[in-house]
Amino acid sequence: MTEPVMTRPDMTEPVQDIQESLEVLTSVPRLKGPLGRLADVLDRTLLALAVIALIGLSLTVLLQVTARLLLPFTVAWTEELTRYLFIYMVSLGAGVVLHRHRNVNVELFHGLLGFRGRAAYLALISLLTGGFSLIVLPEAWKFAQIGAFQTSPSLRVPMIYIFLSSVVLFASLLFYSVICTLEGIIALVRGEQPASEVH
Repeated sequence: MTEPVMTRPDMTEPVQDIQESLEVLTSVPRLKGPLGRLADVLDRTLLALAVIALIGLSLTVLLQVTARLLLPFTVAWTEELTRYLFIYMVSLGAGVVLHRHRNVNVELFHGLLGFRGRAAYLALISLLTGGFSLIVLPEAWKFAQIGAFQTSPSLRVPMIYIFLSSVVLFASLLFYSVICTLEGIIALVRGEQPASEVH
């Protein structure tokens, strides 16, 4: 009597099923045309800058720890620089996170929605995010202008460059919320997800 051959099950499909069930809004097709291409280019640019900020943050923290352990003096500006790099990393990445539907959220009912329901939900949430960003953006610009009269304590950098991170944050959120609203409305009007665009 021969033993049955044990084969390792392919784990790719269950992982994809779990990922899709957790990220239901990714089933809404991305915007095409010039505006969609602009969003994709901006995605890559902002993401690259956020990664550069993350690498700079990591190197600065490493320098700070090394200086405290090995050098007879402390490097005073590292704490300030890590703070600024962290702020810019978040500001640059926030819009991309919105566009890729990677926000931290509690999905209580998303899985119960059909394709049109998900499209309507995406349009509504994006519209609310865009409205909030539109209200806050002028105030963020006013806040950034205050920094023109200040410099940072250690690096002596004009604080307008640091305060501009809030303008970058809300401008990118406004742009991507418009893109996501259009994606939701177009998907809602079309009603069916093309088979070629199924994730």
